[in-house]
Amino acid sequence: MRPDTPAENVDHAAEAARLERTAGLYPEDAEALLLQAAAHLELSGDRPAATTLYDRLLSSSAGLENPHLVRALKASNLWEYGHEAEARAIIEGVRTASPRDPAPWVIVAEALESHDELEQAQETFTEGVRLLLTDVPEPPYATHPLLFGRHRVRRMLGAGHDEWDALADTVHTSPVSLDELHDPKRLWSLGSDNPAELRAEILRLQAELGTYRAALSRPFPVAVLHWPSGELDELVTAYPTLATEYPSHEEHLATIEASLRELASSGTPNLGIVTGTVPSYEAFSASEGTSPDDAALLPQYATTLAARGRAIEWPPQRGTTCWCGSGQPYGDCHGV
Repeated sequence: MRPDTPAENVDHAAEAARLERTAGLYPEDAEALLLQAAAHLELSGDRPAATTLYDRLLSSSAGLENPHLVRALKASNLWEYGHEAEARAIIEGVRTASPRDPAPWVIVAEALESHDELEQAQETFTEGVRLLLTDVPEPPYATHPLLFGRHRVRRMLGAGHDEWDALADTVHTSPVSLDELHDPKRLWSLGSDNPAELRAEILRLQAELGTYRAALSRPFPVAVLHWPSGELDELVTAYPTLATEYPSHEEHLATIEASLRELASSGTPNLGIVTGTVPSYEAFSASEGTSPDDAALLPQYATTLAARGRAIEWPPQRGTTCWCGSGQPYGDCHGV
């Protein structure tokens, strides 16, 4: 979620201001845009201003998609500029709320870890892992940082491997094992005079950096536009000429899956799906000075949604629900 561009290459304050202005133009995306703005403010060193944005989101009359994530980010930020007691209280609140999203668990656990609260960090990682992964046949990709963070903290505490650590080893794909990456004694080798030890440490660091970059990377996807059933009905009722593009909702869903599979078979990378809404589409058409019944506007709308971070990855990770909104696992729905 957080920008990973060095401060010397980006005017983070200006970027935060730009994102705030964009949030005003696209209120349906305000949560994601303001979280990015707050991250830029943190990177610029203006942590109080970042807290103000988090408070603005939490006090908003509009419902948040992930209020626990906002609270977790606020707690992490507060602790970094001296508000430890308030940060601890918020962290405890997040843990008590038991969110079903792994991101808040990772953020509060890493905040504890970064302030040497290793036992509390291990407990927090473990709570999240038990809640989200008990009786789950395949850990979704989004839960991997929970497993890796727990493994890292337990390695620093000198704890022995358990079943969750073994699961972390299973989903880890780097050529360097987690035990090596999380070895507390690695720092000793940085002061070594032995070229072999230094070379081995450089290889470990390169592998760790590659994994970190892959996790951070959100390449601009080739996005296909998806309309939920109610939104599609409203769209074709308001703009009947678009009915030729969408004869039925079932055919619309089948076309999305078929198009994505065709793109994947042709070698197109970074595929995604964006979900449209009629008010958002109408606002976009107004900004383009084009009538909403112009079918040529649809791919531009999809690209714009993807550029604003609204795309979800296709195909979904194993064990996650289908992109169509049926609530069924992807493998039992459109992934058959």
